[in-house]
Amino acid sequence: MDATPIRNIAIIAHVDHGKTTLVDQLLRKSGSFRANQVIAERAMDSMDLEREKGITIKAKNTSVHWKEAIINIVDTPGHADFGAEVERVMRMVDGVLLVVDAYEGPQAQTRFVLRKALQEGLHPIVVINKIDRENSDPARVHDLVLELFLELEASETQFNAPFLYGSARDGYMSLSPQGPHDSMDPLFEAILRHIPAPRIGEGPFRMLVSNIDWNDYVGRVALGKIHSGEIRTGQTVHALREGLPLRTAKITKIFEYSALATQDTASGFAGHIVGIAGFEELDIGDTLSADPEAAPLPFVAIDPPTIRMQFAVNDGPLAGREGKLVTSRQIRDRLFREMKSNISIHVTDTATAGVFDVSARGAMQIAVLVEQMRREGYEVLVSRPTVITRQEGGTVLEPFETLYVDVPEDCLGSVMKSITARRGRIERVDTHRSTATVEATIPTRGLIGYETELVNATSGRGVMSHLFKEYQPHCGEITTRSTGTLVSIEQGETKAYALDALESRGRLFVSAGEEVYEGMIIGENPRQEDLPVNPTKAKQLTNFRSQGEGKGIQLSPKLVFSLERAIEYIAGDEYVEATPKSIRLRKRILDSHTRRRLAKAAANV
Repeated sequence: MDATPIRNIAIIAHVDHGKTTLVDQLLRKSGSFRANQVIAERAMDSMDLEREKGITIKAKNTSVHWKEAIINIVDTPGHADFGAEVERVMRMVDGVLLVVDAYEGPQAQTRFVLRKALQEGLHPIVVINKIDRENSDPARVHDLVLELFLELEASETQFNAPFLYGSARDGYMSLSPQGPHDSMDPLFEAILRHIPAPRIGEGPFRMLVSNIDWNDYVGRVALGKIHSGEIRTGQTVHALREGLPLRTAKITKIFEYSALATQDTASGFAGHIVGIAGFEELDIGDTLSADPEAAPLPFVAIDPPTIRMQFAVNDGPLAGREGKLVTSRQIRDRLFREMKSNISIHVTDTATAGVFDVSARGAMQIAVLVEQMRREGYEVLVSRPTVITRQEGGTVLEPFETLYVDVPEDCLGSVMKSITARRGRIERVDTHRSTATVEATIPTRGLIGYETELVNATSGRGVMSHLFKEYQPHCGEITTRSTGTLVSIEQGETKAYALDALESRGRLFVSAGEEVYEGMIIGENPRQEDLPVNPTKAKQLTNFRSQGEGKGIQLSPKLVFSLERAIEYIAGDEYVEATPKSIRLRKRILDSHTRRRLAKAAANV
């Protein structure tokens, strides 16, 4: 089959600029659904976590038919922590739709994903979305996008990319902001006109594996664009990778995408994006080939991880009460299985049994993994994130990132002060009508927990985004938590009588009637040291009536941590205990006497 009517595109954008909503409209306007069919918003966000958080986490494929053409679409994440999901699909497509908010303009992730696309020689189409938004300024955003093209050294063809204006939510696109505002046809026509047909290689079947999926009936499914030749069900195919032995298997199923589903097909041809089943062991970056002597196809370079956290077996007194998968073998198998489908995550064993080092792009990426494991029935302990440093010529280097913060003008001073306190350098400040944009260079360590501080400092009005910049010399200590903790010295059920007395010592993380154990963190101490407390102490009964007899104790609401907030909050000697039903904070060493003895020994060194 001729590949001329095929177009392979990826949709890239910053978080919340509307790319998944745009995919919804492309599916609707192409006739993929019945006129009266009820479709959920952001239909491509199929994971529960994606719907809850309102962001895309995994890159996903779909396909629409427009006139005589097949348009294969890859919806990609917009958060920098999931950048590898964008990087690995670049060899699967021939062009990109760059979606930019008509008010916010290009943001940090826009810069990251566009740079990757331009380096791969992909043809861009710029969609300035949300022009119906109040305070939108399409003309200003148009100029900002062109400046970004120049900054990223786009070729002449890429710089002359077409611009479309519209609203994905309302279902219209046009070649100018003035309209008409009645159809998505201009976008479909721009895709067919400006995105080239796939380049077809010579020789027998070859395909680069860009994604791994799982099917309950046929097992592991390899997704990718066929580079050359044709593949048929029952054909013998070889998996190639430098440094690994040749693997051979017979193709049992071939899938192609149609709207939100897949359908079986007898064959796949060059230029098309398909799924292939038959291999038991396959990784992203492998080359599938009909010729065992063929050279592997090159895979796009993936930026290395910058954050490391430890996963450990839950050894607390409440272990095993809520989760079913609690052993080190089960946790290790799950982590290594994740590494096969998520190429930006690296897992290594440590010298301590039951403890594993997990490296990733950012704390949010690992938090999503922990949340997925909780929902699957795992119990695990997670440490505070630490950055991955390098040694060059005797100098310790650490990762730095470019930070962009949009804040109200009345909060600008406090935000700049907090960035400076975290060893950040203010590069520029741009003021708008009532807001200001701060651009700073800050160590990755300084970003851990900063989002919560920004939300508190701006009453929820501040928005931040960040992007890895480079490794620079270590900049010294950073204090991200100025408080200590209230640590339980007893195991049992918390009593309102004890908590009432402890409220004067700090803010509580537990309420009456909860089960606690020795070493569990039950509150925050305003001072920097940790304070041992007994939250299980009950009121002693006497023969005398007290003056307050019969009056109920009114406790303040406890502070409830989300998983991301808990991971950012803990100190280096603490763990987050994540179980299917609970998130607890605890000390690494539960016994108070052992902690005190080790602290004295460290002080005497």
